[in-house]
Amino acid sequence: MELLAPAGNLIKLKYALIYGADAVYCATKKYGLRAKADNFTLDELDEGVKFAHKMGKKVYVTLNSFLHNDELTDLPDLVKELARIGVDAVIVSDPGVISIVKEFTNLPIHLSTQANTVSWRSVKFWVENGVKRIILARELTFLEIEEICEKVPEAEIEIFVHGAMCIAYSGRCLLSAFLNNRSANSGECTQPCRWKYHLVEETRPNQYFAIEEDGQGTYIMNSKDLNLYNELPQIFDSGIASIKIEGRMKSAYYVANVVRVYRHALNMLNAKAENPTELSDELMKVSHRIYGPGFFHGFDSDDTQFYGSSAYERDYQYLGRIVATEDDVAVIECYSKFSLAEEVELIFPDPLQDVVMNVEVLNGADGEPIEFTKPNTNVRLLVGKKLPEYGLVRKKISKA
Repeated sequence: MELLAPAGNLIKLKYALIYGADAVYCATKKYGLRAKADNFTLDELDEGVKFAHKMGKKVYVTLNSFLHNDELTDLPDLVKELARIGVDAVIVSDPGVISIVKEFTNLPIHLSTQANTVSWRSVKFWVENGVKRIILARELTFLEIEEICEKVPEAEIEIFVHGAMCIAYSGRCLLSAFLNNRSANSGECTQPCRWKYHLVEETRPNQYFAIEEDGQGTYIMNSKDLNLYNELPQIFDSGIASIKIEGRMKSAYYVANVVRVYRHALNMLNAKAENPTELSDELMKVSHRIYGPGFFHGFDSDDTQFYGSSAYERDYQYLGRIVATEDDVAVIECYSKFSLAEEVELIFPDPLQDVVMNVEVLNGADGEPIEFTKPNTNVRLLVGKKLPEYGLVRKKISKA
């Protein structure tokens, strides 16, 4: 079973693969549905594909926007460039885009979740029309997914197992276009489903009626984050080809930590060992909304999606990444502040190599002692032992 991870930029691509992903999905500067991610120039994509292939891993490129006539002009040249670079597949939702990919390249085609595939008949249709893999809509139960795998065994089936959910049918939503003139179907969603709403009677424009009894407004369109970690044993035996983590807009720390948790669990399942449920605690240490199983066990209007706040759960803060190691010193590229005497955690692809320590010796890039770090600077942290490469640094957030 493939573990597929998001790659919002080249750094995230590398961390996703190093921390255990078998493949990543990413986008160029056009035609993907995460327009606000950094995304890739063609030169960066070329570097990322070479990096992945050297590790024996894969890169898929999203072309899953729904395109209007005037947006089709540059697409043939782009797909030919993707083929030249050697990407392993393209992720597409628009039949017109599929026809262009087939006309100008031999690239394998994966059908995006945006296509809302919810039945085995639809899966069979797409396979008969040249699609290699179907990324199912997120609005399916496990029993429905299992039936699809049984009835269309020739199809590769991919499902989401972790990350943000959408209140609309697998992202086919016009709220952002209506309220903010930025269409989710062109990759520019402003997530108005996360906003706070009140009820207003039209003849009383200044009187706001709370829909919730507590008077704090309501988040009637907001949804929980998906987390199927505890369902992995069931998924593992189902015939599903690939499990996918959402999060191209998330940090390298988020991607790396979630990936390594699922990687370790899949390794245990491959070895016919018990799923290590204690490792799921690590999923609480990334920024997330309250977790839920989505539609996996069926639809429950009280529990499946509704989440009465737009706030994230944040118990840990991402501080930076280790860009070099020198004997017993870690050189850290800092994104957030930490200070002498604070406890920090250094995490690595193998959780058994993680380090928890108090900061006792901290120097700037010039070697001079400092008491605290500043964002966008490099610092030298005395760890006391040689470290693996590609470490990330975090700390537990103090609650007042």
